[in-house]
Amino acid sequence: MSSKKIITYNVNGIRSAASKGFIDWLAGSGADVVCLQETKAQPDQIPVLEISAAGYQTYCFSARKKGYSGVAILTRQTPDQVVAGMGIPAYDNEGRFLRADFGPLSVVSVYHPSGTSGDERQSFKMTWLGDFQRYVAQLRKERPYLVLAGDYNICHEAIDIHDPVRNATHSGFLPEERQWMSGFLEQGYVDAFRQLHPDEKGRYTWWSFRAGSRGKNLGWRIDYLMLTRNLLPGLKDSFILPEAVHSDHCPTGIDIDVE
Repeated sequence: MSSKKIITYNVNGIRSAASKGFIDWLAGSGADVVCLQETKAQPDQIPVLEISAAGYQTYCFSARKKGYSGVAILTRQTPDQVVAGMGIPAYDNEGRFLRADFGPLSVVSVYHPSGTSGDERQSFKMTWLGDFQRYVAQLRKERPYLVLAGDYNICHEAIDIHDPVRNATHSGFLPEERQWMSGFLEQGYVDAFRQLHPDEKGRYTWWSFRAGSRGKNLGWRIDYLMLTRNLLPGLKDSFILPEAVHSDHCPTGIDIDVE
């Protein structure tokens, strides 16, 4: 039985986050694996040497478009295997899915699309959600112990957002997105934070840069660690770290025992 601390963090630009103290935070995080989203960098632009000095190997999957999207996995332990992408060009061109295998456990860093820029991207997001769910259902047959960590760009329930009434027509809290999340969980996944903190209010992972939202805690919980149910017996803790301020998101993570 080994214990792992796994954190997910949308850094909103790895170079920007590094300039705000991210590397020092990483070195002191105590995490075994850190899943990053929105790295907004090509492989040669990621501060791999600084990350290495902090004790981590870097595996990344960047978007073809420069300065856009991209995911990474930082890990203290060398993975048995790393697989980039889902084999679907429309998504893989945007660098949205990266998997690392550690014995029986697979850890995924995933960056779900945002639909806030308009109808076309909202439609892309909804198509992605269906394709993502089908892909991980197939993946589970080969890799049954999954941690799907990342920015889902969806608040599931009213407790996950500061103003559920006024945001009910906004991308990220639309009825069809929330319904997808409910259906996804019913397929055998667990929202680690809600599993251990079912009633905690005001716990968010993203705040708009506008109007001092973070200081007022006007936030959204859109970053998740989704676990296959077979990992539940080992789940010891799930946490959110709002004091980390290298991005408009903050880290969230789990402590878990894995056989």
